[in-house]
Amino acid sequence: MVVRWLRFLGFPVLCLATAVPLTRAQSAPSPDAPPVSTVPADSASSEAPHETLKVTSNLVSEYFTVRDKHNALIPYLTKNDCSVFEDKQPQKLTSFVAEADQPLTLGILIDTSGSQQNVLPLEQQSADAFLKRIIRPKDEAFVVSFDVGVNLEQDYTNNVRELETAINQVQINTAAGGGSVGVPGIGQGPVPTQGAPKGTLLYDAVYLASNTKMRMETGRKALILLTDGEDEGSDTKPRAAIEAAQNANAIIYVIMIADRGFYFSNGFGLGGYSGDMQMRTLTEATGGRVIDVGNNGKKLEDAFDQIEQELRTQYVAQYVPTDKNMNGSFRKVDVFCKDPENKQPLKVAARKGYFAVGDQD
Repeated sequence: MVVRWLRFLGFPVLCLATAVPLTRAQSAPSPDAPPVSTVPADSASSEAPHETLKVTSNLVSEYFTVRDKHNALIPYLTKNDCSVFEDKQPQKLTSFVAEADQPLTLGILIDTSGSQQNVLPLEQQSADAFLKRIIRPKDEAFVVSFDVGVNLEQDYTNNVRELETAINQVQINTAAGGGSVGVPGIGQGPVPTQGAPKGTLLYDAVYLASNTKMRMETGRKALILLTDGEDEGSDTKPRAAIEAAQNANAIIYVIMIADRGFYFSNGFGLGGYSGDMQMRTLTEATGGRVIDVGNNGKKLEDAFDQIEQELRTQYVAQYVPTDKNMNGSFRKVDVFCKDPENKQPLKVAARKGYFAVGDQD
């Protein structure tokens, strides 16, 4: 199995064929995950060094947001208002912090497959405006496009102009090449009608961004996908993409921006569109969510506003697991919070678990 990572880290084509050991407590590859690159992934800009949380080989950091019954974000909770369970066992928190001013690491993943041709300009405009608002001197972001390949358009930087340039330069690309929409049904179009053409490597993009870019970063991390949610031809299975994001402790947000008319015009109707359910599974497992905007520019702007608010209203709870056996097994994590006034349960969005691997150095 080979996952293609085109133009990533400056190489024309990099075949990911050799596994490397992971050294973080929460970073273990799934048994069915694609191989990973041996090329060093940390090429972050030196313009703005990260302020990071101190970690040990078995310290778990769980990032989450909390909402009340009216779906309003709650920023005022304390350690006494929340509890964390790992495999149903209560954990003693060593730290509980509101993360409003901590550095943020972002990955912007843009679907440039043929089905996005009519909505790509909206994606670019709104992503530019979002980065202008959210990127601060301590923050960094990178930009990836995915279609018939997965391309690193801009590596880590806090230079908003460089990020905007990368976003504005992405183009629709199909197997026909040249950024033009190919002919469906012969392996060149955005919708498969025979065989299994590689047209939208969404899960490959999530896996590579998580494992190659996000995994070695610390602190608050989020991947924001602009896509219709349809994967076509990835070597990576959905489960492996989810596990890679969980291992990297990266929250996934999916902004569903879909030209539904595209599917009708190609004779598939709503039966040919299944991205919603797949993306909800992907996001909920990592503590994120799906925001469906259709092809409405105002809704797209609102979606970015919501994500910005959530990322600036996070908590992080840290603990050393009571289970000291770092055997690589998956640990299910549950976070519960109650309103400090009426003691009623609140809605918590957090990743569902991690893989327990000790320091292998």
